[in-house]
Amino acid sequence: MIYAWNGLIHTVVHQRNMRMHIISAVLVGLVGAGIPLGLAEKVTLIFCVLLVLFAEMLNSALEQLVDLAIQQFDEKARLTKDAAAGGVLVLAIGTTVIFAAVLVHNADVVLQNLEAVQRQVMVGTPLTICAGVLMHEKKRPWPVDVLVFAAALGLLAITISWSNSLVFSSMTFGMLVVSAAAARARHLGK
Repeated sequence: MIYAWNGLIHTVVHQRNMRMHIISAVLVGLVGAGIPLGLAEKVTLIFCVLLVLFAEMLNSALEQLVDLAIQQFDEKARLTKDAAAGGVLVLAIGTTVIFAAVLVHNADVVLQNLEAVQRQVMVGTPLTICAGVLMHEKKRPWPVDVLVFAAALGLLAITISWSNSLVFSSMTFGMLVVSAAAARARHLGK
């Protein structure tokens, strides 16, 4: 299990697209926690998020494997890497379309809960920024990362007080833990 965790964190630290997917997962978690969705919508969104993260990790592993096998430029190696990246792109676009479809299908629920949506935006925006700061490539003094993580946890605690889904809140927490672990790995030079 520790090797799997290390692989996840390594991917977050070294792959910009993975960091973007983590930020997207935080946003989906905030939306899912902010509005009441049915079980089918919740499962679909969570599955889509996890599938994109999984695909990005496989893509990163394939890129490393190709780089290991091919020491110089090779057109077939480039095509292999591009195809794998294209697969992740297809999943990410599909997830975005599914997310939009869920919101459009539940437009009446969203409109009935505009106050909750506004609360999520007001607290969720700085929370998402905290996750992004933790994963950013620029090294900062470790106390700054500790403060940013503490601020993110505080903001998450506020959203949990009105959450419509502890599952989505837990997913957001998990993404914050991954973000903090990426910051720690940067400090350790991993």
